[in-house]
Amino acid sequence: MKLVGPLMAALTLLAAPAAAQTAPPKLVVVIAVDQLSADLFAEYRGAFREGFARLLSGAVFPSGYQSHAATETCPGHSTILTGARPSRTGIVANDWTDFSAPREDKTVYCAEDTSVPGSTSSNYTVSDKNLKVPTLGEWMKGASPGSRVVSVAGKDRAAVMMGGHKVDELWWWDGKGAFVSYAGRAAPPMVARMNAGIAARIAEAQPAMDLPAMCQARSRAVSIGGGKTVGDGRFARAAGDARAYRASPEFDESILALGAGLATEMMLGRGPHADLLILGASATDYVGHSVGTEGSEMCLQMLALDHSLGQLFAVLDKSGVDYAVVLTADHGGHDLPERIRDHAQPGAARVDPQLNAGAIGKGVAAALGMSGQPLRGGSFGDVYIDPAVTGPQRARVQAEAIRRYAAHPQVEAVFTRAQIEATPSPESPPETWSLIQRARASFSAGRSGDFVVALKPRVTPIPDPTKGYVATHGSFWDYDRRVPILFWRKGMTGFEQPLGVETVDIAPTLAALLRLPVPVEIDGRCLDLDAGPADSCK
Repeated sequence: MKLVGPLMAALTLLAAPAAAQTAPPKLVVVIAVDQLSADLFAEYRGAFREGFARLLSGAVFPSGYQSHAATETCPGHSTILTGARPSRTGIVANDWTDFSAPREDKTVYCAEDTSVPGSTSSNYTVSDKNLKVPTLGEWMKGASPGSRVVSVAGKDRAAVMMGGHKVDELWWWDGKGAFVSYAGRAAPPMVARMNAGIAARIAEAQPAMDLPAMCQARSRAVSIGGGKTVGDGRFARAAGDARAYRASPEFDESILALGAGLATEMMLGRGPHADLLILGASATDYVGHSVGTEGSEMCLQMLALDHSLGQLFAVLDKSGVDYAVVLTADHGGHDLPERIRDHAQPGAARVDPQLNAGAIGKGVAAALGMSGQPLRGGSFGDVYIDPAVTGPQRARVQAEAIRRYAAHPQVEAVFTRAQIEATPSPESPPETWSLIQRARASFSAGRSGDFVVALKPRVTPIPDPTKGYVATHGSFWDYDRRVPILFWRKGMTGFEQPLGVETVDIAPTLAALLRLPVPVEIDGRCLDLDAGPADSCK
């Protein structure tokens, strides 16, 4: 299988005459690459020759921060186009517990409507109702109702959290083999053609990709137990395997191709008002979870993504539209501990399964002579105390649970809700924040837990890699917080700023490019993209 696929190539259309560049761009393109950590970007930036290479000629912020503690997909995407941290967006995790939810399942998925009869957190109706704040697209429509917003992503939560509450087109991968949208929305011709092309492509087996020399150097089988190895894969795929398609470079190619096709079909950027095209490239995350970040698989993924980005920009170039691009990520990522230990970090470990809230809660109940399970949660992050536990007993449960978590050698810190609420929202550079400040940026009353558990660095919260994913993210630590932020526009003078900025700075920066006032209170600030004494924020 080649790095080049037929889906984007099919979008090579008739060139339009180049348009004269005006002050505000006519089209803003926002790309979020799921799990593109600053570390991964730094590792491959010298090898990029196409799409990333173009972005590297613009304004480069290699130390962008998803500054909060809950470094998961939904919170991260919620920051990118709102200018707001999860404490303000209300998106505190991919899932949280709501004991008042009107159903038996009290887990809430971030992009669902819990009021739908018969729904659960795993069988849900996609919705934007949990996002508490407006997005850049809504700011644009508030100023110019004719502005159009198109959001396409490999995950529903990525498309929803960046697109917001007022979108013209919103499409996500259904996990089975097609892009879908909200009920009742008709599929544009481009979506129908893309879904047909993908179905045909998945139906065909794909041979292993050729390994460039730099990927050969990274190709080494790493044992993770149970006779399973990762690290030397080349994305060979059996016919009909949609799951393998999703965790491969083919997936991002299809996402970017659909976005390019909709931009062409809808003539984005050619109307009287500026338009917004949002693209959530999800394959890097699926690759990272499935096989880690340091093998031949991620090497092939990075080079292929560079190529697919180049194809996307070529289609936009042909339109003649004056467009601006920003690329970032929803969070970073951490390689599997088995390979990390081989690479000079012997302290990397998998989490003790006894740190799970169920196991801790069982011990708490036994110690206090209680019946039932008083805790809900995982092995890290938000932990909730059952509301049936009240009064002095509730205080005893919390104290005993915190004592047990804090005593564990894999736990760095535990913060109570009261401690977090008493912490002011951080205003200093994100690289200087304390752990509790990071927790504060993720805290939203009514959704966050009674206390929050931070694991020690390099502890992977997957106890058994033989049963599913092998690597993940979600920690308080900078390998999960740091992401690149890259701005590009034709004719701009590029520069690099290595000091820390935040993803919440992206929305006000784009608003300034569009000469659009920010209509709500936010956490971010405008980044001056002018390399000289002028100020793009004024």
